[in-house]
Amino acid sequence: MSYFNQYKELIIRAVQALHDRSYFTPYPEHPKAYDESENEDGRNAFSSKMNHNFEELGVEAEHWLGEEVSPFLQTGIGIKYPAPGVSKLIERANNAKSWADVNIEERAGILVESLERVKKRFFELAYSTMHTSGQSFMMAFQASGPHSNDRALEAIAMGYYEITRFPSELDWVKPMGKFELKIHKTWKAMPKGIGLVIGCSTFPTWNTVPGMYASLITGNPVIVKPHPKSIYPIALVIAELRNVLREEGLNPDICQLAPDTVNEQITKDLAEHPDVKLIDYTGGSSFGDYLETLKGKMTFTEKSGVNSIILHSANDLDAVIQNIAMSTSLYSGQMCTAPQDVFIPAEGVHTPEGVVSFDEVAEKIGKAVTGLAGHPKFGAGTVAAIQNEQTIKRIKKGGNFGGMVVTEEITIVNPEFEHARTASPVVVKTKMENTEAYEIDYFGPIVFAVEMPDINTAISTAADLARNQGAITCLAFTTDAEIQKKIEREMNAAYTPVSFNFTGAAMVNQHAAFSDFHTSGGNPAGNATFVNPEYINKRFVWVGNRYA
Repeated sequence: MSYFNQYKELIIRAVQALHDRSYFTPYPEHPKAYDESENEDGRNAFSSKMNHNFEELGVEAEHWLGEEVSPFLQTGIGIKYPAPGVSKLIERANNAKSWADVNIEERAGILVESLERVKKRFFELAYSTMHTSGQSFMMAFQASGPHSNDRALEAIAMGYYEITRFPSELDWVKPMGKFELKIHKTWKAMPKGIGLVIGCSTFPTWNTVPGMYASLITGNPVIVKPHPKSIYPIALVIAELRNVLREEGLNPDICQLAPDTVNEQITKDLAEHPDVKLIDYTGGSSFGDYLETLKGKMTFTEKSGVNSIILHSANDLDAVIQNIAMSTSLYSGQMCTAPQDVFIPAEGVHTPEGVVSFDEVAEKIGKAVTGLAGHPKFGAGTVAAIQNEQTIKRIKKGGNFGGMVVTEEITIVNPEFEHARTASPVVVKTKMENTEAYEIDYFGPIVFAVEMPDINTAISTAADLARNQGAITCLAFTTDAEIQKKIEREMNAAYTPVSFNFTGAAMVNQHAAFSDFHTSGGNPAGNATFVNPEYINKRFVWVGNRYA
């Protein structure tokens, strides 16, 4: 039985989920949903690969490199990856263009099979992600395992739907009075060319697999250039895909890993190569802006932005404050969806018990952040570890950022990893005029509580910030229906989605595949969306032939 026949029901169900946007996943997010023995197997697999060459890709190369450092252990993990070099990578990708001749059903089946094999290694993915990105075990398991597979399947399903929505051939008949004009017509979805996927250090699979699988389902060979400090997780995914391709008698170079080092990066050489036609990128705005200027390329970018919280009123302020603390503290603010600025009217926040002043709200946020970070059971798992030492240095360099520090950054004791590089968010209270502080994306553990003249100014400032600097999320709290409409109208006009009145388990940080569009593509935070039809359709061209 072909892989497509094996997974046809799953693919059709995924297509349905894309249309109805309801909750759907074939990959449960909790580790307890999987065989408990796989946890120990995953830990052992990670340990056994440390200080060895990563041979699973089956790639011949003269050079092997790797410089990943565990943020928890503060030591290098010692894994080396085959580095063929730019010219060889391009040559091999060009030799793999026969992937376009594989029909859409076969492609979809092969790609889903690769996800099923990755599923068996979710625990190894978790440990590899922990010790490259600094995520906690639970986040690493969910983000690099089930949630990444969800996003990959989402791209496969969207690609399958878009390419099969039109017939591949048809006998076209035009009545011409006493006779008919008959023409046989065929249509082909022709891939654009080699796809380059540039990964980031904090979410090495979740941010990489959408572009990777979107290009693959549309028939393009792919070169994945991970961040030099976070290679192992995506190398594992690529290895499983290459295994399936090899077993099916196909060229495994349909998907290749392109590792490099911080001091000798190959990203620009690959991006500027004329044979590379598609570029997916997650990372800082400056490099993303450069990629978007390259001629002859179709780019799909997710860049940096400044996410805001608008706090007007609440029925349960304590629940709101806890949600804000969790949203800003999760993974030490190193999520692209994490809020940085909390805009609060000078008059304070309206509650059933009365108005709570700006100063008191800022203090409450500070205490909640500190309390969460210092919690003996949840603190270390919530803030996890800092991926890059420069992230902490950037925050410390700012001092009080022209405001008043409500809560200092504290080092969190991790009982499992005594050398873990950790930091809880600094909470800074400041004024609206201090734009040089809160209008910059600091990406990491910092929160600005910004005093605004009134709620209307708070809303317009958040919208302007999204419009000018970019934003992926906005979190808003209000019990006033008219204020809610105004926030929705102005933030949506800045192409920013809003999450209203989230408390408890509802987190602004989390975007669900098949339901939430990740990044609108309409403001400077990025030009693409996980995953809408445009994300797929720009990767191929419809070409029609006519036969008399």
